[in-house]
Amino acid sequence: MTAPRTAAFITDAPRVAGSEVWLLDVLPLLPAHGWQPTVFLPDRDTLDELARRFQAAGVPVERFGDPATLPDHTRAFHLRVLQAWEPATYRQLLPRLASPRLAVLHDQLEYHYPAPVRLLYREIYRRTKARPLRTADRLVTVSRWGGAFLRGPLGLPQVGEVTNGADPTRFRPAHPGEREALRSEYGFTRFTVLIPGRFAPEKNQLTALLAARHAPDLDFVFVGDQDAGLGAAAHRLQKLLRLGNVRFLGRRWDMPELYRAADVLLQPTLAENQSLVTLEAMSSALPIVTTPIPAQAELVQDGHTGLLVPAQPRLLATALRALAAHPERARQLGLNARQFVLDHHTIHHTAALVADVLGEASPGGARRS
Repeated sequence: MTAPRTAAFITDAPRVAGSEVWLLDVLPLLPAHGWQPTVFLPDRDTLDELARRFQAAGVPVERFGDPATLPDHTRAFHLRVLQAWEPATYRQLLPRLASPRLAVLHDQLEYHYPAPVRLLYREIYRRTKARPLRTADRLVTVSRWGGAFLRGPLGLPQVGEVTNGADPTRFRPAHPGEREALRSEYGFTRFTVLIPGRFAPEKNQLTALLAARHAPDLDFVFVGDQDAGLGAAAHRLQKLLRLGNVRFLGRRWDMPELYRAADVLLQPTLAENQSLVTLEAMSSALPIVTTPIPAQAELVQDGHTGLLVPAQPRLLATALRALAAHPERARQLGLNARQFVLDHHTIHHTAALVADVLGEASPGGARRS
């Protein structure tokens, strides 16, 4: 029996976000494809629960304080995989890692703001992250759109694509009677709009709040990290507008149950690569209302697996109220969305793609399990 090859997955994450959830979903599946992963996490208390969950899933965890120790600590692995939040990590650490070294990019890459701001962000990204990424032996991103963007406007070579996926057993429709029990537990009594995501300008939660103002007959439930200034601003705006149909649940680990209890997912996002939230909700058969930016349009077929609506509060409210008024249409959108995930975007699809990329990058080339 051939021994599994080893891969060191390194992140500089200060807290848990979508890229860390991606690691938690994918890494436990890699041994079935002949790879033994180890994850290297910063020694921060905000990552303690993530570390515990990795260990419970059978993935070894190494905590580190000084990133300068990582080149030596990861040298014995067959390859090293880095995903970073900070440009300095790519600039200072990536060139010092032994080859082969990969970088996995969950970065949102393009912010769909008005043209001057959008072009300014692109140029900042080119200078801060894109330049040091050239020292990687291979780049991997999580959407076909993202791959084309990195190869095209940013001119980066050696870019592969590993599309995201959701676990259809965790993110599933509610069983008979389960939905009613969950709604009672969460206090959902009316048509409930779920808005997950860390509070950041590109996630556009303030637009969702203004949509709530135009739909007083619907309830809006925000889930996600509210520690940043935008979280405080959202709370102030709710009070200023006297929005009694808005709730903030904060950071949660019970997203599968929240998807099953809600009636629709709202994502007025202005920047994505390939959204795990979108895929998780689709896998849960929850209808989606989101913006027609390229990464979202890659997943959501307007009128079939969800609704693509410009990020304007009144238009979003109109779409949400239409779904509330036509529950059978909402149900069919959700069922179509789940089938799309089952056909193209399960976490098992993703794990197989990751294993292929690791095999192609490792010494000796590809080896299928």
